[in-house]
Amino acid sequence: MKTFTFAITHFSVAFTIAYLLTGSWVIGGTIALVEPAVNTVAYMIHEKLWERIDLPFFKSAAA
Repeated sequence: MKTFTFAITHFSVAFTIAYLLTGSWVIGGTIALVEPAVNTVAYMIHEKLWERIDLPFFKSAAA
């Protein structure tokens, strides 16, 4: 449920910002659909890269 509500929040924020910047419902809706999808893939790549980086300072601070 938390993931679903976050997705709705993310969609709403993306749509609102895109609509306010462009004044277009179509562009706002398109950006609101595309941006979260691209952001999800970017986050997955970020996590994979972060797992490969050996930064003892950050690992000990998080432990």
